Amino acid sequence: MARRDYFYDPEAPKPNSIRPATAVALFNSAGELLLLHRKDNDKWTMPGGTLDFGESLTHCAVREVLEETGLQIRITGLIGTYTDPHILIAYSDGEVRQEFTFVYAAETESGELKIDDESKEASWVPLISAVELPLAESQRRRLKDVMEYQKDRQTFLR
Repeated sequence: MARRDYFYDPEAPKPNSIRPATAVALFNSAGELLLLHRKDNDKWTMPGGTLDFGESLTHCAVREVLEETGLQIRITGLIGTYTDPHILIAYSDGEVRQEFTFVYAAETESGELKIDDESKEASWVPLISAVELPLAESQRRRLKDVMEYQKDRQTFLR
């Protein structure tokens, strides 16, 4: 299924769906961020996905990362919540979803990195370089908050 991301676009279709979702800022020991190159919009993104019935948001984040990357993670913090009604995703099946995403920080506990069929590739990227990649504007906004979160965390740990 193809998708198109809209960011404050007056030509965007009206939303007809809202689903809680998670995204995960997963860092390796070198401080690099894991990003996935999606097939459906040809953009880079943090791993994540939508909440299923019967699970918590943190369980959703852990499950989605495992499904998309093969990595078992541990959530270490909440970076932010994103519920902007002017950020929409239109899918080829007619769904137009309003943004409703919780972004978590996490560390890898175990597993070997392997991608699922939603992605073309995965890459560990220096955080400062991540915003240079082809991204949906919603991802760019989130990555800037990830940078602030990491900067604040480094200051706190000193």
